[in-house]
Amino acid sequence: MYNFIGKLLLVLLVLSVFVSALSLYASRVSLTRNVWLSGHFANVLDFFFLPLKYFFCKFSDPRKLDKWMVSLKNSAHMSDFAKTKKRLMFVPHCMRSLDCPAYATKYGIQCRSCGKCVFDQLKEDAEKYGYEFYIVTGSSFVKNILKDRRADGVLVIACDYEINKGMRSLAGTGIVTYGIPMLNDGCYNTKVDEVFVAETLQKFSQNELK
Repeated sequence: MYNFIGKLLLVLLVLSVFVSALSLYASRVSLTRNVWLSGHFANVLDFFFLPLKYFFCKFSDPRKLDKWMVSLKNSAHMSDFAKTKKRLMFVPHCMRSLDCPAYATKYGIQCRSCGKCVFDQLKEDAEKYGYEFYIVTGSSFVKNILKDRRADGVLVIACDYEINKGMRSLAGTGIVTYGIPMLNDGCYNTKVDEVFVAETLQKFSQNELK
């Protein structure tokens, strides 16, 4: 009996390693092209996230795992996100100007459109395509906003780590997520490709989908 259980556990272990490796390969490929069954591969990586995170921390760079997973999930969510009607855009406060005059509320930083940083243009583009725009300083702000604002789609601009974290936390909630990684990480003076953001918003606009 114990011999059978041991063999079964070994088979499950080998199968888990194989499926995880295949999903990692699919996530790496998703950086350059669409991947078939990307949603299933993304679910596998979410299920094995903790051991995979440990492996990357030990033998590689954990930022790679987050980058690959965000790319894979974007591929998996693209079609469903395009069908969403009520969308929110979350952007991180680390892109704000160091002398930003805006104040904070429970819904995040309230942009005053002073023109000192990228938020002025991002806010304008977001509202142009029907997104509610929020500058957040942490996950607690996101929770407050989603508690009071109904949405079926959320577009996140952040580092890959934060995007992947947000995607994992919203999985199974009925909210479709899509992420745009910043050009650099950090706690301040971070940047995003504004042209790419505008192109992404246009791609998902209702006019483009008709």
